[in-house]
Amino acid sequence: MVFDVSVAITWILFLALFPIAFFWLRRAWRIGAKRDFSEVALKGGVSPENPAKYAPYEMAINLIAGTVIATVIVLILLGRLDYSTWSAIAGSTIWCKFFASFGLSRQAHVKLGRQPK
Repeated sequence: MVFDVSVAITWILFLALFPIAFFWLRRAWRIGAKRDFSEVALKGGVSPENPAKYAPYEMAINLIAGTVIATVIVLILLGRLDYSTWSAIAGSTIWCKFFASFGLSRQAHVKLGRQPK
């Protein structure tokens, strides 16, 4: 087996899936089971005025993304996915999760009405 940069990048991507899945599933658990809304829809490190309103959406985003990544890990270990397939699924899931969380945080911090100057 020849070890080159592409093999190293493949291993780095694969190993990075473990903490990604762990943190996203842990965040979903904290929001859903422990009712901890401290990390819901943060914008600049600040929670919205009513984080409980956006908690189900943030939990769903993290639960779905974490489950997809965990499933990809299991399928890789079982030899069911080739590199191009699992890297596409994992990459798309990561980007979609980031965009969904970003959109939710911006929606949660919208101020309605006239803003004072």
